[in-house]
Amino acid sequence: MKFSAIALTLATADAFAPSSFIRSNRCKSCLHSTNIMEETAAVERTAPDAGYVPKWEGRQGLAPEEFLSSDLDAPDMSEMWESPLTLWNAKNIDIRSAQEEAKRAIMKTPDIPFLPATQKKEFPMEVRASAKENAMGVQYFVQNKDKIRKDLLNNGGIWFRGFDLMKSIKGYREFWDALGFQPCLDPLHSSGLRKFASERDALYEEVNKPSLRGHYIGLHNESTAKRTPAYAAFVCFQRATEEKEPRGRFIVADGAAILADIDPAVLRRLYERQIRISVSNLDIPPSFPEPVKEGLKWLVDKAVAPKFDMDLEMIYESDGKPGRLQAVECAESPINRHPVTGLPIWFNNSHNHARKLRDRRPCGVPEVGMTEVFYADTMEPLSLEDCLEVKRVSEKNIAALAMEPGDVILLDNYRASHGRDVFGGDRYHAVTWFTWDQNPQWRGDERRILEKNALNQAINQMMDWLPKDFESKQS
Repeated sequence: MKFSAIALTLATADAFAPSSFIRSNRCKSCLHSTNIMEETAAVERTAPDAGYVPKWEGRQGLAPEEFLSSDLDAPDMSEMWESPLTLWNAKNIDIRSAQEEAKRAIMKTPDIPFLPATQKKEFPMEVRASAKENAMGVQYFVQNKDKIRKDLLNNGGIWFRGFDLMKSIKGYREFWDALGFQPCLDPLHSSGLRKFASERDALYEEVNKPSLRGHYIGLHNESTAKRTPAYAAFVCFQRATEEKEPRGRFIVADGAAILADIDPAVLRRLYERQIRISVSNLDIPPSFPEPVKEGLKWLVDKAVAPKFDMDLEMIYESDGKPGRLQAVECAESPINRHPVTGLPIWFNNSHNHARKLRDRRPCGVPEVGMTEVFYADTMEPLSLEDCLEVKRVSEKNIAALAMEPGDVILLDNYRASHGRDVFGGDRYHAVTWFTWDQNPQWRGDERRILEKNALNQAINQMMDWLPKDFESKQS
């Protein structure tokens, strides 16, 4: 979640060939605009919907000291690849044609040839372990590597259920290694705020913090306008111990399905106007003299923002609140073409970041971390009408997964978006991000630099003060 990283730091400051893709560049000019904040009455917070809600199965996992155990004989992955640059191919998209193409991609092939497709594919695709497949251990994935990789490209997400292999860090790493993936950094790793579950295994903690149990994380691609991992594998080591629903269900959705289903008028408006996302707020007393405010803006822009490896502009009062300094990403398209298949997809984080949606669902983020989505041409926040359409189409296509210990959801990070529902008790999920293993040009040559400067170290120490449920001896 990009907002948490920016927020905490500002608070402390008080084999595929590319086809016409554009790598992210620093924006050259950004629009400044001030709007009057809308005065709205308090609205009721309600739990978001989901189109698919499978039942829990009650499978048992390992104790923390077992699932957090790493194979110390395996190579140390600490110097993993940098998160690759975002591949944009969003120009000259015809809305009607894009929606028709997306709809064809999400439909099942009819059993009888030449008949029209009438049913959607399941998303995510589910692969459930049989007793025989479980007994094979990692060899199941070695033998089925090519099919799994092809299915991931065609479907966008695969939910592996009931495999004992992935109940521990050691087995989970064997799983993705057998599939030929190459781990990379989180897009915001440079901030120092992404904490590892096991650094030598390239495994990050997911959002398990007790302080964020009551916060609903909306759909988002793990992406900034600048950097986007190619794939992700989310693993459950321990489901939430409190059995009351929604129990921290992991939510996913197919970006092709959202694009196919969204109101064409709303889609056209967002595409033509583009969007900008503010990722954090720093409220400065409006009475401060202008030179002081500009000095603070300069300090944040030069000393803090670069730590996040994002294309950010510091803008005062873009949401209309006097004295508020916001870190705002450059304009981006809500639609992108998939780098490999060329399929048009819904590729943006508005369901997670739109303030009007956050204010209407469970939210545990302080004001410094509240985000907003703007029309890029005027810097006005998205209208309630457009936000509600984003909510409707997103939640129609959400699969709220009941992930049990050992379950892994493997995602194409361009096509599929993800999030998490609220939970009680303790919960331990983790994730590894992957770069382009079959296209070195897209992957790039950057590797992680292990040395950290004083600011990174200080931020990491602050993260250690935050409550956490488990501690890994490998990180």
